[in-house]
Amino acid sequence: MVDLYNYTCSYEGLLLPVMSEYTWSTGLRIFLYLIAMFWCFLGTSIVADAFMCGIEKITSKTKLIRIPNAEKKEDKFVEVKVWNDTVANLSLMAFGTSAPEILMSVIEIVGNKFKAGELGPGTIVGSAAFNLLVITGICIVCVPDGENRVIKSIPVYVTCTCFSMCAYIWMLIVLKLVTPGVVDIWESVVTFCMFPVLVVTAFGIDKGCWCKKNNKTSSELEIGIEFSKIDADDESEATVDIIHMAKDLSRNHKDLTEDEATVLLTRQLQEHQHHNTGWYRVHAVRGLTGGHRLLPKINATLKQLYDKINRQKEIEQHMNENIDVSTVDLSESGTRAVVEFTASSVAVLENEGKVRVGIRRYGKVDIPVTVLVETIDGTAEAGSDYKPLKEEITFAVNERLREVYIEIIDDDEWEPDEIFFVKLSIPHESKDIVVGKMAINQITIINDDEPGKLEFSKPSYIIRESNECAQVYVNRVNGADGLVTVRWRTKDLTAVHNKDYIGGEGTLTFEHGETSKTINLKILETNIHDGRGHKMMERDHSFQVELFSPSTGSAIGKISKAIVTLVNDTEFDGLVSRIANNTKKNLDGLRLDTSSWKEQFNEAMNVNGGDVENATVIDYILHFISFFWKVLFAFIPPPSIAGGYLTFIGSLILIGLMTALISDLASIFGCLVGLEKTVVAITFVALGTSMPDTFASKLAAINEKTADSSVGNINGSNAVNVFLGLGLPWLIASIYWEAKGERFEVPTDTLVFSVILYTSCAILAILVLFIRRRLAVFGNGELGGPKVPKYASGLFLVFLWIFYVIMSSLQAYKVIEVNI
Repeated sequence: MVDLYNYTCSYEGLLLPVMSEYTWSTGLRIFLYLIAMFWCFLGTSIVADAFMCGIEKITSKTKLIRIPNAEKKEDKFVEVKVWNDTVANLSLMAFGTSAPEILMSVIEIVGNKFKAGELGPGTIVGSAAFNLLVITGICIVCVPDGENRVIKSIPVYVTCTCFSMCAYIWMLIVLKLVTPGVVDIWESVVTFCMFPVLVVTAFGIDKGCWCKKNNKTSSELEIGIEFSKIDADDESEATVDIIHMAKDLSRNHKDLTEDEATVLLTRQLQEHQHHNTGWYRVHAVRGLTGGHRLLPKINATLKQLYDKINRQKEIEQHMNENIDVSTVDLSESGTRAVVEFTASSVAVLENEGKVRVGIRRYGKVDIPVTVLVETIDGTAEAGSDYKPLKEEITFAVNERLREVYIEIIDDDEWEPDEIFFVKLSIPHESKDIVVGKMAINQITIINDDEPGKLEFSKPSYIIRESNECAQVYVNRVNGADGLVTVRWRTKDLTAVHNKDYIGGEGTLTFEHGETSKTINLKILETNIHDGRGHKMMERDHSFQVELFSPSTGSAIGKISKAIVTLVNDTEFDGLVSRIANNTKKNLDGLRLDTSSWKEQFNEAMNVNGGDVENATVIDYILHFISFFWKVLFAFIPPPSIAGGYLTFIGSLILIGLMTALISDLASIFGCLVGLEKTVVAITFVALGTSMPDTFASKLAAINEKTADSSVGNINGSNAVNVFLGLGLPWLIASIYWEAKGERFEVPTDTLVFSVILYTSCAILAILVLFIRRRLAVFGNGELGGPKVPKYASGLFLVFLWIFYVIMSSLQAYKVIEVNI
């Protein structure tokens, strides 16, 4: 009689197969199990998303503390975090990113009748190898050219690295030296207890208990920022930033709608804010599943404007520095070389052919210094108005001044005055060299062989009624030769002369070479009351300013008239408040946690969490693939209930079930294709569980200013994998076998070889990061730097991972015999 439940690989799984696959072909089963395994990886990532949101809710818990207020009689209450950031990252956050690997190891031992398996330990070591070697290599390469990222929290990073290396060395001691092939209870207890020791040690170092605290990762009071209302007396710093940025958009980009301004402002705040590892992981998962993004998407037109605004802010940051250079000793008493331009702006005639730009060095002059000089387009474009320049300039020992020449292209076409910029930077970061305040030089290409044309800087001005003066700018373009004059006059529209403003006529005089003048018009305060004596809100009113009668030789330009609109303060404030409040609502919508089941199901059942307008075809495909998992896991209690603890517990249980399912799928798949469980663990399973971390670390490396959120936590996570992923199942199994009067046996050949191989590669990888931080040729940073060295570093680390996989696989199949 044929047994329909006894066939190839039918007894490999704990939960699977759920039905008889006796009649299925082997090829079909391989294909289905492979697809199912990766689909379950996707599901595990989604439930891990909910798990991380619960952890974020728990670790972001705050409390109010009373602080004496010297300015007021009553005390001031300040909101502070309950959890220390270092403790949160090494406990719940690390556990959150490693939960699938840890639970897989636990479930495998329990499901295997408390006997040691190969899939769980292999996944832990294989995942550690992929994280340290491949993810670090990707992060090194993906940093934009010319930029670098350094690890800021060095004491905590060194602590995690030491514990990570000790964790794997301890595995070797337990498995080969103390009790070969056996794990006793005391060994499993020591392994498990290393986890709290790691957390306490890192916390103490972060607080400066055992060493000088040079890198401050958390303040003595972990401040928790919460947005206050716009009209509150005590506005938070974040709210003030929103208001200022909203005002800037309202004034300088009047063609934007309120919705567009809100989206731009939300994007800018989210992108330039520091985020932890959990935030980037959740964002990466949602990007892989067509879910609700944490970073708002913007269309191509707004993206161009957004990039332009950021470039302008970067230039203004250098050129409009409010700090007097003379009051700040950047050279630190002559111990550092300071390099900067000799002037912040230069003008050149188009027919001169080239412009000279001076660069000076002061402070430490007894060392050679190399700086990078590169041009940046403004209204003048490289190739048509000037020849681009990007070269390194070297100051010899005791050399203080250098000059560079930029070629100006002289053509026969008439063009208005144009500008471009020259930027100074340090190509190879060094603590002995710093760029001074004048790091950006504005170059104006003018044509001064004619008197020029006179015109307003723009056709309309919006002035608040509370301003005492309206400044209207008149520019001299297409020439600046000789002295010229131009007459101006005002004309009433809805605003009335001597009632709303003081207008009239006047004359502007431009001396030789002068290119800008200002017409100052006084604004009068208007008080209109109703019959009961109450002040009424007046509508916007405007007047016109006109240029006429230019002196001989000069002419009026294109913008000969300008409209000045006086807006009511309340209305302008209302516009700014609407943009600011909408932005805060958008930021609330981009938070990690959800407030209700309704919100969870709405986000789960709609592509991009409901943002259909910005959804792409890829988003729809990913949403369709992951729809089942999204809806299923939407039943998990939202983080707003019970402070996130129900989310934590519910998602942890589901991660355990998903991990058991993946374990069965991987075991049966490996059996069908003839792969050893160790090989399946270090390849398919390790890649599947680490893929969300890969995208998250890549995004963090690009967006963050430091390397802490991208690679700084890898060693800590790898250490937690061993302490919990092996310590917990070892503890359970050793107690079980001790109760039966036996000892817990662990196969050592394949696992020990894999650990030794990984430890050797890990030492090389850490050495690479150390060298990159110390040597200028790599940019003096763990990530990024010059293009060739960074690609060489990244490829070397990826090669180490390939070497690890190949050698571990060969040893698993006994192709190579290593006696340890």
